[in-house]
Amino acid sequence: MILPNSIQEVNDAAKIEEVVGDFVNLKRRGANYSGLCPFHNEKSPSFNVNPARNIFKCFGCGKAGDPITFVMEHEQVSYPEAVRFLAKKYRIELKETESSDQQRQEQQAIDSLYLINQFAQEYFQGQLFDTDKGRSVGLSYFKQRGFREETIKKFGLGFAQNDMDGLLRAGKQKGYNTDQLKKLGLVTQYDRDFFRDRVMFSIHNLTGKVIAFAGRIMAKDPKQPKYINSPETEIYYKSKVLYGIFFAKKAIRQFDECLLVEGYTDVISLHQSGIENVVASSGTALTPDQIRLIKRFTNNIKIIYDGDAAGIKAALRGLDLALAEDMNVRLVLLPDQEDPDSYIQKVGSEAFLTYLKEKGKDIVQFETELLLKEAGDDPTRRAGVLGQIANTISKIKNPLRRDEYVKVTRQVLGVDEGRMIFEVNKLLRRDLEKYQALEGITPPSSDDSFPTEEYVSNPIMAEAEMSVGDEFQEKHIAHILINAGGEWYDQAHNTTVAQYVWINIEDVIDYFDSKLYKKVVVEIMQRVNQGLDISVQYFINHPEADVRQLASTVLTSPYEFSENWELKHEVFLNQRMPEDNYFKDAEAAVKRLKLRKIGRIIADNHAKMKVINQGDVEQLLPLIKLDQKLKAMRNQLAGELGMVVVK
Repeated sequence: MILPNSIQEVNDAAKIEEVVGDFVNLKRRGANYSGLCPFHNEKSPSFNVNPARNIFKCFGCGKAGDPITFVMEHEQVSYPEAVRFLAKKYRIELKETESSDQQRQEQQAIDSLYLINQFAQEYFQGQLFDTDKGRSVGLSYFKQRGFREETIKKFGLGFAQNDMDGLLRAGKQKGYNTDQLKKLGLVTQYDRDFFRDRVMFSIHNLTGKVIAFAGRIMAKDPKQPKYINSPETEIYYKSKVLYGIFFAKKAIRQFDECLLVEGYTDVISLHQSGIENVVASSGTALTPDQIRLIKRFTNNIKIIYDGDAAGIKAALRGLDLALAEDMNVRLVLLPDQEDPDSYIQKVGSEAFLTYLKEKGKDIVQFETELLLKEAGDDPTRRAGVLGQIANTISKIKNPLRRDEYVKVTRQVLGVDEGRMIFEVNKLLRRDLEKYQALEGITPPSSDDSFPTEEYVSNPIMAEAEMSVGDEFQEKHIAHILINAGGEWYDQAHNTTVAQYVWINIEDVIDYFDSKLYKKVVVEIMQRVNQGLDISVQYFINHPEADVRQLASTVLTSPYEFSENWELKHEVFLNQRMPEDNYFKDAEAAVKRLKLRKIGRIIADNHAKMKVINQGDVEQLLPLIKLDQKLKAMRNQLAGELGMVVVK
């Protein structure tokens, strides 16, 4: 483990403009730098580098962080690997603690799995190129598919002889443990090779290490599966892996699109033809982990499947998952009897890309047309289509996109827009109630503190309430505390901004909607009480990634004052910026937050009053008095903020 002092030394030495400048062409923009974001495809620069804060922020895709975070995101490496990368750049000698015997043994066990898989990959490739049967059967098969030798070697393709224990014997000669070979699924429990008489495909993780294998049978045997795969191990989880992602990640970022196909040979064939932003789900439905893996590089997925019924169903599986992750999904169905491998070899890469561009359909539109075609003139089935499409649309997080889908699909379905909105919002309400139940949030009541009718009828407002609640105000509080928690609010009485804020919101902290903002506020107060550091740099270098991301986000603005104010208009910007007036900002933020939370408490109190028998004065009287007190507090806060409270 790298010692904290060494990590701090790296943080102190690493200059964000130098680190980013190694990968991005930056131009000076006032006190900051800007450039084209390396994490998504853009034509106008939205990527901002702030040397004063030593952080970066993209106002297009939202990526943000410090030098270590940038290296982690750009190079797709772990936190320790990013620290070592920067230590090497700045010639810093890292100090690390010695691992315990157990930790060393666990790490050695993991490392040995990678080493054995690498040995197996080299063994299979040797069998492919260096044996008569390998060349006549395996290499001949790959060359018939059109694969060149450099492609075969790049993807780690090979051949497994029909030998009972050839790999086992070779592994023993190399000194590898038989139990480890069995754990990786290379050898069976009966000390026999698992892969026999098959061409072999190596499966790599995101960093390029071999983590598993797939073998395709050569002999025609109806009793044997066409493909067999390595079992899941400590280094291989099928649901978290996409075939070809290591070779595709750079191109996916470059073109801001991921092409998703079904098979190993599809990936290799497209890659060899110059279309490198392609991965395969290996014949399985997309999983949430696979979608999030793609999302690390792009928000755009284009699914390319065979045009048969099985291909169509495979394409639609996982649709809701992709939409729920706010991905843009399009579908391309190839001509009958074609797969990506055969079609690109028939028409070439240029015509293939043209076909993808012309034939790609928005997947919600595609699903609507498909379901209507299946329903025919049956009114019952057509009504069911409305429910299915409304359910799909309700998974879309972006309210503007969702609203657009409502308009488009209701025209295709031939239903009134109000009916479509009602169906979508009914499902949004269901999801909202599930969310509130999980978070322990009291559902909104129908009294004057919550606009129930407007909520139900407006899908955009529904999204705002479901995903935000009071989080805007909570984020502002977190912003103030991260940026100025240690500044004086009242120096005469030794009160910091953090102490002032906490004193005034402690009674409503349990009503926070965001776990992240609540965690940050509570941690700051704990550190204040313990006399620990709450500086900006502490949060930028926070051990938890979500807090680091939040700090980088709230400390960066896409706007800067033009130098023309001073040069042309003789206006000198020597006053404090609004966000630097900490005590005024803190006072206003606290009042706005409390006004929102008191509204929630009033709603909770009303809900309690409704379930009590109106004749039960003893139970009702305290709640009525509390209601009067809360409304008086609400009205006072609203008056101080210059707001009007609707009675």
